[in-house]
Amino acid sequence: MSLEQLIENCKSNDTKAQSELYKLFSGKLFSVCLKYSRNYAEAEDNLQDVFLTIFKKIEQYKNKGSFEGWLKRITINTVLQQYRKEKVFDIVNENTIDEAEVEVDEDAISIDYLLQIIQELPDRYRLVFNLYVLDGYSHKDIANMLDINIGTSKSNLARARQILKRTIEDYKTTQSLQSL
Repeated sequence: MSLEQLIENCKSNDTKAQSELYKLFSGKLFSVCLKYSRNYAEAEDNLQDVFLTIFKKIEQYKNKGSFEGWLKRITINTVLQQYRKEKVFDIVNENTIDEAEVEVDEDAISIDYLLQIIQELPDRYRLVFNLYVLDGYSHKDIANMLDINIGTSKSNLARARQILKRTIEDYKTTQSLQSL
């Protein structure tokens, strides 16, 4: 069955088509959920919410643009909705932002460790960091998505980078001391 037919069947509330769509996209969408969630269990819960939202809103997909892109936007917005409700963002003065550059030596630090320390960031920093660095959204887009101002987005990104930089430096120092 083609993707177009699968989508049409889902629009008709066909449970077999919904199951097939879930099997087809759950892995990719789970990785997006994991990126924005505090932990694995929360990501699993978020994935279930995402698919409920997808099946509720699939009528709105008009076969224009990438279906996978549409699914990803639904996923991000669904996960971020819970953080908007929690009010995890601080309002800050834009003039206090100090950008920290994070340099990563891929040979010294594994991608698993990087993903772990990103996931350990406080919610407000992790969300902005992921949206800006990993998904390429602008501060204006992030501010709209999270219902914060642009300065808060910039500040949270800068603070996320500072935390990551300090954590990576500490890790490198520990690794150097252990190799002595």
